[in-house]
Amino acid sequence: MVKKCIAEFIGTAVLVIFGCGVAMTYGGMVDGAGVSGAGWVGIALAFGLVIVAMAYSIGNISGCHINPAVSIAMLVNGKLSVQEFIAYVVSQFIGAIAGALVLLAIFGSQIATLGMGTNGFGEASALGIGVMGAFIAEVVLTFAFVIAICGVTSKEKFTSTTGLVIGLALTLVHLLGLPITGTSVNPARSFGPALVSALAGGNGGALALSQVWLFIVAPLIGGVLAAVVYKALDSEE
Repeated sequence: MVKKCIAEFIGTAVLVIFGCGVAMTYGGMVDGAGVSGAGWVGIALAFGLVIVAMAYSIGNISGCHINPAVSIAMLVNGKLSVQEFIAYVVSQFIGAIAGALVLLAIFGSQIATLGMGTNGFGEASALGIGVMGAFIAEVVLTFAFVIAICGVTSKEKFTSTTGLVIGLALTLVHLLGLPITGTSVNPARSFGPALVSALAGGNGGALALSQVWLFIVAPLIGGVLAAVVYKALDSEE
């Protein structure tokens, strides 16, 4: 169990470092004009490729959840005990905070203008999407992502391509979600950067931290819905 928790810590930290790090650099290179279309694609690919890399690195150790929404789906489907779920989620949140601290160490005072790849709605949304729209988007995006995970991890014949499928699924949901909320679908990924950015005085950090509740609640709901729906569809009854 200790090794699984360490793997989840490392995986989540790497996800934040590379995913949010690319979001910071791509966003910063546009000189305040907003992220370009190519920038959105680059950020989406960064998050997807990190998942691919981590899935084939730590997947055989912990399953490479690195996301509380995935872990809660595994809990609902009986693949995690309550104790394992709690241990996974704690490791993921600590990993996300550690990853954000690494970004702070790299970028230093520049996070005041670059931000930290945080999520948001309203004035923090590139499209100005309100709280209800953002909530619905995060539930739907997480549902699509997690049901893909439930499907591809349910059969041994998919083992060799599991990481690739999950990474592509995450890329897909980012392509839609980035202009809406910055795409969370992962409570830990949202909380770590929001907390560190707020404490360090980063651009929009305080606002991101005040809005982070949505990016914790909505993905967890999406994960539970995906698990329940997949379990019903996959049942022999």
